[in-house]
Amino acid sequence: MKEASKNQEILFSLGDVVATPGALEILMKVGLHPGQLITRHVTGDWGDLDDEDKKENEVSLEKGHRLLSSYKLETGEKIWVITEGDRSVTTLLLPDEY
Repeated sequence: MKEASKNQEILFSLGDVVATPGALEILMKVGLHPGQLITRHVTGDWGDLDDEDKKENEVSLEKGHRLLSSYKLETGEKIWVITEGDRSVTTLLLPDEY
């Protein structure tokens, strides 16, 4: 899985960072630290979104709307990272937990 470069700019505040039990279980299963996905998210690596959703995130950065990243793991499962529009909380979760 691609990792964010150490010198990439942090684009927004994460607020409180939380994760669902399901997301934590999958991350443990594949040996991936949640911070790796958080780093990608906060530096604008939106993961496996289509071009339209990536453009929507760019607009959301400017307008203060919700931000979504989606990362497909080696198991084929996906983890979403969502930062609320008011930047109060960022959540790691499975799509079916939304």
